[in-house]
Order: sequence, then C-alpha cells, then structure tokens
Amino acid sequence: MDVVAGRLDDGFLAVADALFNCRGRVAVLGVGKSADIGQKTVGTFNSTGTRAYALDATRAVHGDLGCVHPDDVALLFSHSGESEELIRLLGPLKKLASCLLAVTSSTESTLARAADAAITYGPVKEACPLALAPSTSTTVMLAIGDALAFTLLEQRQFTPEEFARFHPAGMLGRKLAVVSDWMRRGEELRIAPETDTVRTVFAKVRHSGRRTGAIMLVDDMGRLVGLFTDSDLARLFENRRNDDLDAPISQVMTRTPAVISPEARVAVALDILKTRKFSELPVVDDEGRPVGMLDITDLIGLDSAMGSLDSRPHLRLADRKSA
Repeated sequence: MDVVAGRLDDGFLAVADALFNCRGRVAVLGVGKSADIGQKTVGTFNSTGTRAYALDATRAVHGDLGCVHPDDVALLFSHSGESEELIRLLGPLKKLASCLLAVTSSTESTLARAADAAITYGPVKEACPLALAPSTSTTVMLAIGDALAFTLLEQRQFTPEEFARFHPAGMLGRKLAVVSDWMRRGEELRIAPETDTVRTVFAKVRHSGRRTGAIMLVDDMGRLVGLFTDSDLARLFENRRNDDLDAPISQVMTRTPAVISPEARVAVALDILKTRKFSELPVVDDEGRPVGMLDITDLIGLDSAMGSLDSRPHLRLADRKSA
C-alpha cells in the first residue's frame, strides 16, 4: 500500500475536489468485484456526509440511467479501465452527469482518458496464487475509496454529532447515542417540591412505567436542587429518625447532585455513573429544570459497546449507590 500511495498524484486531489463541489449525489459504478468495492464506498460516503448511491452497470443501460441527475457526479471503479459494461456507459454518463471521475490502474486506459479526473494507482500484482482473481487491486481500490471519503469528511468539517445521527442502530449507534435517547421522561419521573415533607412526598408522588429509585426535588422556579432516594428513606427508618419524616425533605435530601445535559453523549453519562458509583443521574435543561433521568438498569445493554458494565464489581445492583 505504501508503494501505491507514493504513486498517487494530483489526480487524487482533482477527484476529491470534484466530489466536494458536487451539488447533487455521487453515482458509483463498477463491474464484478469492483462493483462490490463501489457499494462499500457508497456506504462510507453516506455515513460521513457525502451523499451517494450505487448504480448497477447492466441495469443502467436498461433504464436506470434515469436516476442520474445533472448535478450528480459519476465515479467509476475499474482496475483495467477497459470493462466493456463501463465503457459503453461513458458517453451517456458524460451527457447526464456534471462530470465523470475514475479510479483505475492505468493512465492509458479508456476509462482514465475519458474521465474529467482520474486516480491511477499503477500496476499491482494480485495476491491470488494464479495472479488472476481480484485481490490486491480490490484492496487498493477499497483504500482509495476510504481515503476519498475521509478527505471529504475533513473538508466538510463533519462532526461526531453528525456521524451519530446517521448511525442510530446497532452497537455503534448505541455508543454514539445521546442522553435524550435513553433517559426516562414524562410520567416516568418522580418530581416534588423541596418544601414538602418526606411523608408527603412519598404519599403524593406517583408515576407509571419503569420505576426509578430517586425523587428529584425542585425549588419554586422548578429548578433541580436535590435528590432523595429509596435508599435514603430506608436509612431514616433504620436509624429511627421518625421525626425527619415530617420535616421538609430539603433537610435530608442530597443537595446539588451531579447532573447531565440531554444533548450529552451516553458514554459521558456512563463514565459519571461508573466513576461516582451512582444508580441514577438527573438530566436537566439549560435552566436547570429536570427533563429526564438516566437509570443504570436501563444502560446495562450498552456494555458491549462501551465496556462491560455489569461485570464491574462496583456496579453490581446490590452495591450501587445513589447520588
């Protein structure tokens, strides 16, 4: 790969510039194994901010060229640059797309000479024992496709937040999720005024759905000022502090608890829960008003993406502490 990288010239920059300036989408074509590389490149483009689609060379000549818009750019992958299925598309694509780009091995190939800009990586020997099956060449094209995608990512100043928007599912999506995607909200929250007594709070506060072991206490402006948990209540009974049950809950609550923003990454929240050995983490808006609650029991499923949570001794359910 180092040898191939050393061969790349201004053609790479010309192709990257054309892709960056594309006002439409990138139509990616290839034949055989090159089509597979093109399909993977489409996926990488789309996930990193460059809109693209794969165009099957055979179906293209039977009507699928209709999906090509005048603002689109055509990017063709072919090791030889002489694939018949692609060569017959050069004329139509030049008329339909804003420009024609190529990734191929030879500057003298029909594809490279017809393209408005081409990346030519030179001769390579296939790793196949017969030196025939596409192997080294497809690896080179794959690397070039990734290099283009990442060059465009930097040019667009594509952010991790944008990347996360395009990956809502799977372990990667979970790893990139934001707190608002996982927090409990609405009727699932337990919120009460700090001026109410402990007895009144537990008599009045009701909620549906998943139970959370923490009550968020707010001032007269609705801002979070403290937290009181079922464990705190149990300790009052254990220590026979019955008089505290009829005192304002503000006297026994945990003041100024740790909080997090709904826009923060779940990974950040998990780090707080793990480091400080919390079971719950209040979620507040810019004014400090509670809008949600993260509960450790809801996040156990993220351990594969962010490190095993339930295998860490200090996060076992029996040992967890509240804020």
